[in-house]
Amino acid sequence: MPIIKIHTNFNIDLEFEAAEFHRRLGAWAIDLFIQVFYIIIASKIVNILREGKSLSLDDAYDSWGISLLLILPFFLYHVVSEITMIGQSIGKKLMNIRVVNENGGRASISQYVIRWLIRTSDLSILLIIAYLPYAAVYGYKAVAAIAGAILLLFADIVLVASAKKAQRLGDMLAGTILIRTNPVGSISDTVFLEVADGYIPSFPQIMQLSDKDINAIKSILDTSRKKGDFQLAAMATEKIKSHLKIESSLAPFDFLEVVMKDYNYLSTK
Repeated sequence: MPIIKIHTNFNIDLEFEAAEFHRRLGAWAIDLFIQVFYIIIASKIVNILREGKSLSLDDAYDSWGISLLLILPFFLYHVVSEITMIGQSIGKKLMNIRVVNENGGRASISQYVIRWLIRTSDLSILLIIAYLPYAAVYGYKAVAAIAGAILLLFADIVLVASAKKAQRLGDMLAGTILIRTNPVGSISDTVFLEVADGYIPSFPQIMQLSDKDINAIKSILDTSRKKGDFQLAAMATEKIKSHLKIESSLAPFDFLEVVMKDYNYLSTK
């Protein structure tokens, strides 16, 4: 299984399991099924309304509006899902994979949008499916379109197979990676934690760290807990104490958890 190593600001390397090709393909197939299912159901509803004369498509503007209603959810599915489901679509969730930034933390909205705009593999497969039945009718034009789509698809597959972080073109430009998630996790995959209103922060200095640092700390905490790696947690704890000039006798795991709670409380005030 491919392993992605990420170097954090604390001079500690984190390891993530890259999403394998069959998981990517499975997630894509599930999501495509959902998108196509939506189009079929939406089209049937429109036809029922037309037959019942509740909807008239005689006007060009009405026709354009209905077409937009059908098409927009189909094309916006991935970007809306990943933004609202924190790096996952329904397919990715079922296949236990997630989109994160190259530091192992939560990707930004702009990163989700960039990788969505450059979905070359999705476009390639859809073009092949669309043009293949008409290859004999349209001749070389359809064949050329299919050949171009195959080349784009092949390029993305080669990138995923050969790139150090198993990234396709869209991920490279967006600065994101696709990793496997732990299907049974007791700790949230994001930096956000529930903190009581009456919580009293122990280390206000934590707000001197950047979002990138916080993402790294959360990844270190999750990884060290998952693997039972006390040394990893201890190294991160000493780095943070030294950098922020904090004195604490808390155990490494407890210290990192308090740091995350402090950040969540202070960042919302």
